[in-house]
Amino acid sequence: MKDQIIIRGLQLSCRIGVPVEERSEAQDLRAHLTLEVAPFPKDDRIDGTVDYKSVADEIRRLARAGERQLIETLAQEIATFILENYPVHKVRVELEKFILPETDWVGVIVNRSASE
Repeated sequence: MKDQIIIRGLQLSCRIGVPVEERSEAQDLRAHLTLEVAPFPKDDRIDGTVDYKSVADEIRRLARAGERQLIETLAQEIATFILENYPVHKVRVELEKFILPETDWVGVIVNRSASE
C-alpha cells in the first residue's frame, strides 16, 4: 500500500448547475481529496513529497475557472489535473454540493489512477 495525503473539507467556489439560473452566481462546494503517493521521504524535505498547499491552491483555481453543469465533470477535471501535475499514483475526489432542499448535501466520488 502506498502512502496517502488527505485534504479534507477543501472549500471551493464555482459556477455549477444544470439550469442557467443556478450557474448565474458562484456556489460553495466542499472537496475531500485522497492522494496515493510514493512512500514518504525519510528526510524532512518538501521536495520528496507532494505539496498539499499547492494542490489545494490549484484545485481552487481550477474550480473557479469557467462554469460546468455537473459536479461529476468537475470531479473528473480535478482528478485528471492532479494526476497530470503531481507525482500521484491514484486519486480519490469527493465533492459535496449544498443545493437539494432537506438534505445536508449531494455528492459524487471519482477514483482515478495514473495508469488509466
